[in-house]
Amino acid sequence: MPDILTLSTTLGAGLPLAAVLTSADIEQQAHDRGLLFFTTHVNDPLPAAVGNTVLDVLIRDRLDLRARELGERLRAGLDQLAGRHPVIGDVRGRGLLVGLELVDEPGSPDADRLGAAVTRRCAELGLHMNIVQLPGMGGTFRIAPPLTTADAEIDRGLEILDAALTDVTAWHTADA
Repeated sequence: MPDILTLSTTLGAGLPLAAVLTSADIEQQAHDRGLLFFTTHVNDPLPAAVGNTVLDVLIRDRLDLRARELGERLRAGLDQLAGRHPVIGDVRGRGLLVGLELVDEPGSPDADRLGAAVTRRCAELGLHMNIVQLPGMGGTFRIAPPLTTADAEIDRGLEILDAALTDVTAWHTADA
């Protein structure tokens, strides 16, 4: 259990809502020290009602368990891909928030260029990957499908990623 947990974006289902959760003891220490936090939407009833509804749906539909199940499926599939593709250096994460890191391999472009090529090939095949391409981070994919993703969608995404990795590494091997 973390001491402090911050939540935003999905908590409000797109409305401006964020939360900082902590223990009563830490909250009291912050209060005693005079720490304050204010925003434009503090105590706004509409986002608060939406946030409560989001929490109700999370509990009702047991989406925490669904995230664990889908995350295990995703992770197992990514681990299998890592066994087939030497350019996958690391798979890490928890639940449905997973990182896949590409590494430099002999005969392959550097990880940034490889990540960009895999991103393009995934898009051509119907899978949107890696929104941000930053130097030094282009070879790391942040994979975070929604909690409502179906098993078949996880499987299809893994198939497309596998095909993209196969295609891109084959093209670069052929070019070398």
